[in-house]
Amino acid sequence: MVIVKPDGVVRGLIGEIISRMERKGLKMVAAKFQVVDRSKAEAHYAEHAGKPFYEGLLKFITSGPVMLMVIEGNSAISSVRNLVGKTNGVEALPGTIRGDFGSSKAFNLIHASDSPESSAREIANWFEASEVVDFELPTGPWLFEEDE
Repeated sequence: MVIVKPDGVVRGLIGEIISRMERKGLKMVAAKFQVVDRSKAEAHYAEHAGKPFYEGLLKFITSGPVMLMVIEGNSAISSVRNLVGKTNGVEALPGTIRGDFGSSKAFNLIHASDSPESSAREIANWFEASEVVDFELPTGPWLFEEDE
């Protein structure tokens, strides 16, 4: 699960982010563009409820439109997180999305699921099963070894 957050949307980075994932060999199997309501934001950030920064997370994610995506591919979670970079854009390595475009920890452009469990929970929060499209990339044999 990947979310281009409001700062990434208003900065015009949706295409750049999708392009980097596609060039890595990952595929987008679901996408929608919307403004997040508070209940969806609360469900998304449920594990942070009660923490000092929780209200700030909710305020930020609901402050403007977001691009929601389900990304699949070989080792998709680790591949996406490596493309995204460290949370704080100042600390993120050049070549990562946050390293190239981020300049703070609060405005960090993008969310990427950190585990299969959180990915499944987040996808279920944002998408109906019928919205996720199953298809094969014809480039698959050229990107991945048989045993991966």
